[in-house]
Amino acid sequence: MQEKPYYVYLITNKANTVLYTGVTNNLIRRVFKHKEKLISSFTSKYNVNKLVYYEIFSEINLAIEREKQIKSGSRRKKLDLISKVNPTFRDLYDEVVK
Repeated sequence: MQEKPYYVYLITNKANTVLYTGVTNNLIRRVFKHKEKLISSFTSKYNVNKLVYYEIFSEINLAIEREKQIKSGSRRKKLDLISKVNPTFRDLYDEVVK
């Protein structure tokens, strides 16, 4: 049986001024929903739809634990985390879809 992947992700708006951290078992579907504003929430209100960071986990409890860890961190820590792997804050969605 193949393990199901779980993702912790960070998305932002066009100006990189708003950050949102989430967890999902289908990153492509979730980011698509953010992009199309199919999720009526904070992200649609603030146009947060650019995937700038994600991590993959094999167990949901590890993903949730990591999401909480990231959420509890400061904005600076989140920006540093993103900058280590995506210094230009490019949208990673197209790479994930491929």
